[in-house]
Amino acid sequence: MASTEVGELKIENTNIKTAPGVDLSANQKTLVGSVLDLFAGRPSLAKLQLWKDDGEFVDPITISRGRKQFEAQWYGLQTAFSEIERLHHEVTNAGNPIELDLKTRYVVKGINKEQTIQSKVLIHTDGDKISKVEDKWDGKLPDSSITNAFRRLNAVTVPNLVGVPKNAEEDAKRGN
Repeated sequence: MASTEVGELKIENTNIKTAPGVDLSANQKTLVGSVLDLFAGRPSLAKLQLWKDDGEFVDPITISRGRKQFEAQWYGLQTAFSEIERLHHEVTNAGNPIELDLKTRYVVKGINKEQTIQSKVLIHTDGDKISKVEDKWDGKLPDSSITNAFRRLNAVTVPNLVGVPKNAEEDAKRGN
């Protein structure tokens, strides 16, 4: 996709907190800022171009592989939650994967149920692109065949329920 089709890369989270002794390169700051934006429910096609086409997003409720699946997960946050507030973030390791402690408060649309999630986020990179993001709630991911089957089902179902903008114009109409 040409940059005009996906729009400008406007990263909102540029003030990235790091643990003492942790230094991020300019590219790592861009990637971490874009991931913080995604977790805040602020996706855009341009930010998602920082991901490899065969990238993965995994958390306790999904195992998303490939652009169609992971893009829908990020756009789905806007659909599912009326409020998303980051309470804390800190990069604890600048290696590969980049490690990030994250604490976020979510409010589910329609029922106003509030949930705070404490995560260890691992951002795996391949060159200057994101190859995988793991969101480990309370530092862990479930691992059972039944749970993993539901997580894969979620990854396949969500793209059918959540529309991903086709170009920068559609993205802008959504406020992204």
